[in-house]
Parts: sequence; C-alpha cells; structure tokens
Amino acid sequence: MKDISAGFRGSFITFEGVEGAGKSTRCRELISSLERSGISVLHTREPGGPPASERIRSLLLDPELSISPLTELMLYLASRASNVNLVIRPALESGTNVICERYSDATFAYQIGGRGLPEKPVRDADSLATGGLVPDLTILLDLDPEEGFARLQRQGREKDRIELEEISFHRRVRHMYLELAKKEARYFVVDASREADIQDRLIKESVMSIISDKNNEGDR
Repeated sequence: MKDISAGFRGSFITFEGVEGAGKSTRCRELISSLERSGISVLHTREPGGPPASERIRSLLLDPELSISPLTELMLYLASRASNVNLVIRPALESGTNVICERYSDATFAYQIGGRGLPEKPVRDADSLATGGLVPDLTILLDLDPEEGFARLQRQGREKDRIELEEISFHRRVRHMYLELAKKEARYFVVDASREADIQDRLIKESVMSIISDKNNEGDR
C-alpha cells in the first residue's frame, strides 16, 4: 500500500540522517525561509507530535530504560500512527505543507538496518501505521556517524538511549539510509559535512521544486 501524498493539496517532506547530522537545524532554517516566502508549513517530528506520541518519545529516548528491538519497533509505530492521523494527514488535506523530522525511513534504517529486524514484517507494520502515506520528498543529511557524535560532544549534552548505541550500530544505520536512497526516487541526498549555507540552499531548491509541482497539479 503506497500513497505518495496523493490527492493532498499540501506537500509532505521528511528529513532523515544519523545522529548529529543536523536535521533539527536544517529543518528550522528551511521553515523560516519558507515562511518568509509566504508558504504555509507545519513542523512535526518522530517520535513525537501529538501528546500521546510525545509521551512515547520520552520512553524511547530514556537512557535508563532497556527496551527490546521488537518493543522499540512497536513504540515507534504507535507514535507514528498517532502523528499521521492527528497531525500530518489533516494538515496535508488542508493544503499545509508538512515537514517532519524522521518518518518511516528512520524505522527502516534503525530497526531493519541497525537492529536487524526482518524487512517485510517491519514494512508491513509500518504501512499499517501510516495508512500507506509516503513522503513526496525525503531529504537525507548524510554524514559519517563519528563526525555526528563529535558534533554532539561539542554541544555538551547527555546522550539519549539511541545515541548510546555502539558506533557499529550507527554505521549500519547510515549504510541502510544510503541503500534506501539508491532505490527511492523521492530521496535527495545532501552532504551534511558541507557549509551550512550551501546545504540550506540545496534543500530549499529541492523543496520548492516539489511544492511547485504539487501546486501545478492542483491547477490542472
């Protein structure tokens, strides 16, 4: 089941990448730029979004909790189902463009690539949680995980449960992201080691192209 924002007036854009790649920063810059251009946009994140999903987020990222891979998967999907039904779909239907930090591809990268869970059951479960909703554009901020963690260390904050995983786990996650990008035309890969202003320009150009195409479809 696949529904690439079909029939929605708004465009659905997601950001993906390893820890420390700069997803939140690049999202904020993009949203500010779009809003200055008079473009309606809603920002959400995963895990998170509506109140129930935010509570699940606190469980998933708690470094003091031990969570099995299958339990972790189900918690992520529960959070996503709520976010899609209560936040993302209603916004898209109203014509608002949605920008989401992480989405289904994070599950494929972290739970399939990182944890080694079987691909087909995970994809089937994710499709159930999302109702088949797939982004119009996925921006992958690609970065060596070691550089990502060096950035986090410079920020001086404590690591969450996922960030505490061994570097080999995060290398598998990055590898899976790059494999997904090879197979999915909706991916736009950005070298997250480049200067921030270059990244922001490339990201906005790709997003504006998607929004323009969606607007042209609506005019026909």
